[in-house]
Amino acid sequence: MHRVLITTSAFGKEDSLPLSILRDAGYEVILNPHGRKLTEDEVINLLLEIKPDGMIAGVEPLTAQVLEKAKDLKVISRCGIGLDNVDLKAAKRKGIAVLNTPDAPTVAVAELTVGLIFDLLRRISFLDRELRKGNWRKDTGSLLQGKRVGIVGLGRIGKKVAELLLRLGTNVSGVEIEPDFQWLQSNHVQLVNMKKLLKDSEILCLHISYSEANKHMIGKKEMELMRKGAYLLNLSRGDVVDEEALYLQLTSGHLSGAALDVFGKEPYSGPLRQLDNVVVTPHIGSYAREARLEMEMQSVRNLLSVLNPHFSHGCE
Repeated sequence: MHRVLITTSAFGKEDSLPLSILRDAGYEVILNPHGRKLTEDEVINLLLEIKPDGMIAGVEPLTAQVLEKAKDLKVISRCGIGLDNVDLKAAKRKGIAVLNTPDAPTVAVAELTVGLIFDLLRRISFLDRELRKGNWRKDTGSLLQGKRVGIVGLGRIGKKVAELLLRLGTNVSGVEIEPDFQWLQSNHVQLVNMKKLLKDSEILCLHISYSEANKHMIGKKEMELMRKGAYLLNLSRGDVVDEEALYLQLTSGHLSGAALDVFGKEPYSGPLRQLDNVVVTPHIGSYAREARLEMEMQSVRNLLSVLNPHFSHGCE
């Protein structure tokens, strides 16, 4: 029997339909046995043991070394947007198709971003913890309405974040290397350079794909350019932000707070967890039921489009 390896850790937990479709198409499905992000060695061991025809991947490292062990692999269907964990050159060299699901998580990540902004401005998580400790503490927060928000990356997610924030009465500017000028004009979003965005933004949101070129693109120098009292949110990739520099800027009082859904090393166990002005979540940007199901369904469609293009039962 042909096999499909699913390495993303939560596949099929909310709805078994994507798994049923694969099994109906005649594939034996092997799920991530660890229930977490896999290491490079763990992926290699699974590939050698299972010899899958296809893989539905999460954010585990699919390096050249890993792909060299994938003797029978024909397709990697990424359940998510980013492909920075996949060595695309090695995949191409081995004739392995690589696909992703860029549209499904958009609304989920955008809504989480807005939720985290409210959390930071009104200190919701912090005051919740204080009340549970028995402290009836009333900190004065700040309104989102009227704030100047900067967005680094005006792709699918960045644009959706902007649209939500504009409806809430904010002023939005952004940085984007491939700008959609028609969208910018119709939504009254100003395109600026990075230096101006850092200096002007009261809230800075990061929504960019990761590459070695933008590792720590928000580091000590960039944070020092940010307005005193600004807030930083990262819902892109952890390594975009220098976490050590962020810790120093938060403890010095230069930045008022930060919200992070992604980290350089996950699971995260670093010192940012100890700060009262930081909200941390365990990479849950796409973890809304509707978004997860659509991502999983799209990843199955992508996989079958390569392995079994004539099978359509249940995929529509």
